[in-house]
Amino acid sequence: MLRTVELEVLNKVIPEYREAARRGQIELSASPFYHPILPLLCDTDIYRRTHPDSRMPRRRFVHPEDAVEQLERAASSHERLFGQRPVGLWPSEGSVSDAIVPLVAAAGFTWMATDELILARTLNATFSRDARGHVDHPERLYTAYAVRAGGASVACAFRDHVLSDLIGFSYAGWGADAAADDFVGRLVEAGRRFRERTGGGDALIPIILDGENAWEHFEGGGRPFLRALYRRLSTHAELRTVTMADACRMPARELPGIFPGSWIDANFYIWIGHADDRKAWSQLADARQALESATADTQALGGAREEILIAEGSDWFWWYGDDHSSAHDLEFDDLFRRHVRNAYRLMQKPAPDELFVSNISSAAPPEAQTYPTALLCPTVDGDETSYFEWLGAGSLEIRETAGAMHRSDRRVPLLTLVQFGFDRERLFVRVDAVRPMVDLLADGHEISLKFLQPDGVRFSVCQRLGRLIGRFWDRQSSSTAIVGSAPWTERGPSHAVVAAGTVLELSLPTRELRVGAGDSLAFFVAVYDEGVETERHPEHRPIELTVPDALFEARNWRA
Repeated sequence: MLRTVELEVLNKVIPEYREAARRGQIELSASPFYHPILPLLCDTDIYRRTHPDSRMPRRRFVHPEDAVEQLERAASSHERLFGQRPVGLWPSEGSVSDAIVPLVAAAGFTWMATDELILARTLNATFSRDARGHVDHPERLYTAYAVRAGGASVACAFRDHVLSDLIGFSYAGWGADAAADDFVGRLVEAGRRFRERTGGGDALIPIILDGENAWEHFEGGGRPFLRALYRRLSTHAELRTVTMADACRMPARELPGIFPGSWIDANFYIWIGHADDRKAWSQLADARQALESATADTQALGGAREEILIAEGSDWFWWYGDDHSSAHDLEFDDLFRRHVRNAYRLMQKPAPDELFVSNISSAAPPEAQTYPTALLCPTVDGDETSYFEWLGAGSLEIRETAGAMHRSDRRVPLLTLVQFGFDRERLFVRVDAVRPMVDLLADGHEISLKFLQPDGVRFSVCQRLGRLIGRFWDRQSSSTAIVGSAPWTERGPSHAVVAAGTVLELSLPTRELRVGAGDSLAFFVAVYDEGVETERHPEHRPIELTVPDALFEARNWRA
């Protein structure tokens, strides 16, 4: 019953907005469809304008055509829902640059908006304020501009940062009437100062804030405050509310370009400034390049493009780095990488191994992982010959909530435990499963150690015609290949030893892994079924080890 009532209410929201817009009571603006940072889609190198010495993604992302599609989809969706195409654009996070101006104009938008700091940087000026927050050059801020770039022109308004943030962050702790009185008083004073500086005329004071974030902190979800504010605005002798389209119809000033940045510090640092951001942009750029050469059928390629457009959204990058965090960072990270992996799957291309590794550099190693504490000397026979042969090994306990993250059915993993360690010349790995490993292999499953360090090495075990086969594979190098997705070739004869019984045991010479004492090793354990990867463990970060050096036993000695 409650759900029925909720749906009835929700189904009235869009029609109410549509009708209010038809009456001219409100104006509905749009934002790019999947909420991307348009300037970064046009060219990630635009970030160098504010951070010239910053490191950049390994592959430059330059796809203004994607920005065009995000704008067109937004306009088309808006028209479908509200009966008319929008003329106003709030670019995601107020992000602007010269490159987006012709794209915005071509999509039919006549105005856009961003933050006052963007205007200050564009004018190479500073908007100082007095103790009450009143701006010292209101004639510069409180007017619409025509921004001209790339042979096109779009009107632009710049929000009053202080007044907008009073609603967004301060008035929630005030009484509704007191907050409304304070706000209206500030508007009146701003208008008075504007007239003093210009000798008359009306000030345009844009108030822009996140429409979904502030009201949960207000009494009554913000209704008492908004009603008090609108009541005062509706009857005030000196104040008049206008739509942005009306306010921007005849821009009073012109700008020969606009400073590139967002409404947060007039730059794009949050979305590309961290190493985690840059890694994600690199993955996105790789996938976008792979799409251009993909040869799958039209429907599959359309699906792959959709996945990439989704991954271009700004919110994935919002949670990377150390400036924003939540209890769900790993989930956001996993969803981003899953969308990019989905694109490769639809393109019928192998997804790079790094898309199975968390982009969050601070992500902790698996809770259920321990590290080797002694050199090993196991009997590689596929059975637990002795309790002591794996004593001192590192281990990864595989729980039901781990692994198989990329499966939609979330089945219980086949593998239960991975143990690993070294002697002076070999890496030993033991894999336990829910039933004897020899049976799993006989059923056609394949077990693969997928190394990230050293890069481009795999060791796979399968059964063919009743014979157990262990093989090294190397990734072919190619200067034009997408990172981590070049084809694999089987290596020649190896001194590796494999055995399968109740468990799977492997002995791999470290020299064939191309590592020596003190070098790092990092690998996943994957399960394949008929050539399709069905499990990968650990979930977010690989098993990471260091090949023992001469002091390994001394460091781990216990009395």
